[in-house]
Amino acid sequence: MSGAHAIPSQPPATFLPAMAVQDVLAAHWLRAVTLRLRREVCWLWRERGLLAGASQTNALLPPYVDRLSNALDLARYAEEKRAFFAGDETARYLTEQLQSPAPIDFKARGGFTWVASELALQPVDCFVLALALTPVVDSAAGSVFAACLNDSNRQAPNLALAQRLWEAPQELLALADSTHRLYRYGLLTSAVPDWETPLSVPASVAQQLLFPDSALPAALHALPVSGAASNDPELALTAARLKSAAPERAHIVPLIGSNHGAAAHAAALASLLERQALQPTLGARAGDVPALMTLAWLRGSMLHLPISLFPSDTHDPAVKLPLPALPVTILLVLEDRTALKHLPKAHTLPAISVPGLDYAARLARWRAGLPLAQRDAEMDRAIADCARRFRYEAEAIDRICQALKVLGYPPRASDLYRACRADVDLGELAQALTPRFTLDELMLPVKQTTQLTELIGAAGALTQVHYEWGTAHAWGEAGLSALFAGPPGTGKTMAAEVIAQCVGMPLYRIDLSQVVNKYIGETEKNLRRLFDAADAADVILFFDEADALFGKRTEVKDAHDRYANLEVSYLLERMERFKGLAILATNRKKDLDEAFLRRLRCLVEFPLPAPAERLRIWRAVVPAGVDTTALEFDFLAQRFALAGGHIRSIVFHACLQSAAAGGPRRLEMPAVIRAVKRELDKLGRASSLDQFGPYAELVEH
Repeated sequence: MSGAHAIPSQPPATFLPAMAVQDVLAAHWLRAVTLRLRREVCWLWRERGLLAGASQTNALLPPYVDRLSNALDLARYAEEKRAFFAGDETARYLTEQLQSPAPIDFKARGGFTWVASELALQPVDCFVLALALTPVVDSAAGSVFAACLNDSNRQAPNLALAQRLWEAPQELLALADSTHRLYRYGLLTSAVPDWETPLSVPASVAQQLLFPDSALPAALHALPVSGAASNDPELALTAARLKSAAPERAHIVPLIGSNHGAAAHAAALASLLERQALQPTLGARAGDVPALMTLAWLRGSMLHLPISLFPSDTHDPAVKLPLPALPVTILLVLEDRTALKHLPKAHTLPAISVPGLDYAARLARWRAGLPLAQRDAEMDRAIADCARRFRYEAEAIDRICQALKVLGYPPRASDLYRACRADVDLGELAQALTPRFTLDELMLPVKQTTQLTELIGAAGALTQVHYEWGTAHAWGEAGLSALFAGPPGTGKTMAAEVIAQCVGMPLYRIDLSQVVNKYIGETEKNLRRLFDAADAADVILFFDEADALFGKRTEVKDAHDRYANLEVSYLLERMERFKGLAILATNRKKDLDEAFLRRLRCLVEFPLPAPAERLRIWRAVVPAGVDTTALEFDFLAQRFALAGGHIRSIVFHACLQSAAAGGPRRLEMPAVIRAVKRELDKLGRASSLDQFGPYAELVEH
């Protein structure tokens, strides 16, 4: 072999001769891996009978043989292998190169040298780590590993190969244990270490080990320190806790609040500890977290992560912390405090509450994002109104401002409102309703019309009263709540649509079938999700048939009653804090909890319409363009005490039947009288023939 292959004076660290590694100790151990692999290949040529004869010049790598025979031959040729290493010129040269001492290098944080010192790695540990690094850094090593493993499909090293390459195989036993420091610190990745599982190092971790002075990988970026939260005493206390915390474990600092506010707090906390806070780029997955944790530890940084990267299931909601022994601090963003109980207590420090942007900060952010808009008085008023109505954090405000800037024309107030509303999403628990009616279409007595007009005016004045008059300090930016009580069809839903139309607020009908859950505690979770989403913007939440959800608290007879009462209490508390407009509609006011009724700001009773209101409703609900000259509106209004919703249903049914009969666009009394009879039967109301007067014969059968 020595005559066929030239022997370099200084073997390279890898099979790729041009590959340079910054960390000197890493280069030393990579070279040791390469030398051992070359020496092993020399022996395999000899063992497989190809070192002698002309055929050796055509053999690039040893051929593959039966794996069972290969394993049995390890002991058979052990003495011959030692003799070969001592006698063959090339093998002896490679062995001599392995005797060079490990260099003493500077210990740059996060490099191979620093890790070896920090973890007190033994030579065998350094060798195995370098072996795992080789396929990451050297693309030419795969076929060599395949030859040594006697399998063309296996091009990554494993512990079995490491044991064959190392002079003291018994020293590899410790590395087959998952508690070994190389696994605990995420330097080697393997779910269950065994002899055959491929050894691997995450690519970002490998880059840090080999090039400790390299820039951050694309998977991470550093959070800028704004200084806004640096003077927070809660952060100073947390920094002190981290300084005195147990060093041999990971620590979680929960940050409860918005992503933007949490990022500012994370950066400020890291700055107090003279560190950086690193955050993964978009697209990070749960499987990336262990490598990100190791990388943060290597760089001496803290890791800012959302709890969504720690998935849990309904059967076991506990958060599983990968690499719990790794001394790294995770700044974990939570939406609310409910997730705290699922965090591992041994690793979790007291939570930090991150306040959202207040009105002044939101207003400043809007004006900074739309500086030219302040020249327009109407637009500036709209900005101030949106700063109150839409309690968005900085990211959402910046995103909306950027979209408005590229419209192609100066944005108008309507564009701003439309863009803000587009960000409102209450999920599957609420159904968006499009307002169809105006105030003029409501047929209510004077008292109720006045109440609704006052409610509309109050909703429109909240910005001025809270932030110019100063009531926000005392009332905490509280919104409005109203109860619409009355029989079915009296206009409660219509009134909610009218209010939404007048005040320009999105209207959502709450689907009680989705919110109320038979399982203990689930209704409260659904309510929390709903109100948390709704609190981000001024919306109208319309709870139809609210007595099903807001009913009287019961006597506690079992666990279900106790939890039902807790749900009502939680609901009362959230209603008081809700910043939008909550409208509750009920057909049974007497069934509502009195404590709940006391906390409502407005109560509107929707009575059955009197004959005068019914007459207006009859005339208003017939579609324009339909001939009504044959209808006796006064007769219909006087004889039948129906609510507006029922009158609409009657007119619709009469229109369908008249059109089906093939007549012109015309309503006549027979079709309407029959539709009235059908509606009364549907409602279960008794009616006499006398009530129908001259049209009694139309409903006799």
